[in-house]
Amino acid sequence: MSSSEQAPPPPSEELNSLSVNSGTELNASASNSRELTPEEKFRIVRSVGEECIQEDELLNLLTKKPQPICYDGFEPSGRMHIAQGVMKTINVNKLTSAGCKVKIWIADWFAQLNNKMGGDLKKIRVVGEYLIEIWKSVGMDLESGNVEFLWSSDEINSRAAEYWPLVMDIARRNKVPRIMRCVQIMGRSEKDELTAAQILYPCMQCADIFFLKADICQLGTDQRKVNMLAREYCDDIKRKNKPIILSHHMLPGLQEGQEKMSKSDPSSAIYMEDSEGEVNVKIKKAFCPPKVVENNPCLEYIKYIVLPWFNEFKVERAPQNGGDKTFTTIEDLEADYASGALHPGDLKPSLSKALNKILQPVRDHFANNAKAKDLVKRVKSYQVTR
Repeated sequence: MSSSEQAPPPPSEELNSLSVNSGTELNASASNSRELTPEEKFRIVRSVGEECIQEDELLNLLTKKPQPICYDGFEPSGRMHIAQGVMKTINVNKLTSAGCKVKIWIADWFAQLNNKMGGDLKKIRVVGEYLIEIWKSVGMDLESGNVEFLWSSDEINSRAAEYWPLVMDIARRNKVPRIMRCVQIMGRSEKDELTAAQILYPCMQCADIFFLKADICQLGTDQRKVNMLAREYCDDIKRKNKPIILSHHMLPGLQEGQEKMSKSDPSSAIYMEDSEGEVNVKIKKAFCPPKVVENNPCLEYIKYIVLPWFNEFKVERAPQNGGDKTFTTIEDLEADYASGALHPGDLKPSLSKALNKILQPVRDHFANNAKAKDLVKRVKSYQVTR
């Protein structure tokens, strides 16, 4: 937001404590007892993104539209890691608490175009069903009716006459080099040898935004280039209302130097149905150098998963190591860690315990629900392809 505009006032305490645990109560209490102001909605929605393009547009949208539409999408490409499971749940619940409707685009055709699951659409469908089961069990706000799962193949087939002319128009208005700059959205590089399908993919993803009538693109920072393509397309067609880009943080891998989690490397991430023992081993082996805050994946897990979920991070340690301590802000935790007052040997077991507490309902669901148990068994049997 420009410096000439007045910044929204600080949110109330109940809005500051938007965790998953308190979020459900907030949905019921705050929204029923009083209507949130546009400024309060702005604070909640803005907290989802590491970057927002543009903040003044977001505040204007939340002021004028009672239920903005947020779009998020994913390729069903294998097991779900904790960022896709827990971070997405935290973000979706924040958005619905602020009055937004969230459309989650299950991009099965896109996964096929990108050769996920060897391009086998039946396997891709199974993976998509498995992902939905996880979100049901981890606590995503699905009861309110403000979250909608849409399969790309079904939606595009049912409205083909609307969708394909849009894709074609985006394609004809852009040169190949501009589309090539978007291939990062598929986990590809401009230097990769791409198929013709992977050139079509960015044009289709850009079209999705308009096809779904999205006001807000709520995707990771790795999807930024195609979201910017959508805003540029608005300039081309003289459309005034551009989609707002709200890009969330990308969690790094658990090993040193891993900028992002990799489904081809199971040690790089916590998966949503990992056992308690697997979580403990992965965190124990995770990169976490003493007194180093920068690029420390364990601290990132606390910042983006544990603190938003519980509103606190409790370290349990022996009295000679300083005794138990509860942190409510990442700043306090980072200060203790940087000074050496908090050691990795105490931080890691406490992190494992918090993550296991979050994941236990998912484990219970996949152990006790026959459909979920069958889905995860089938997904684990599939070979991950690029």
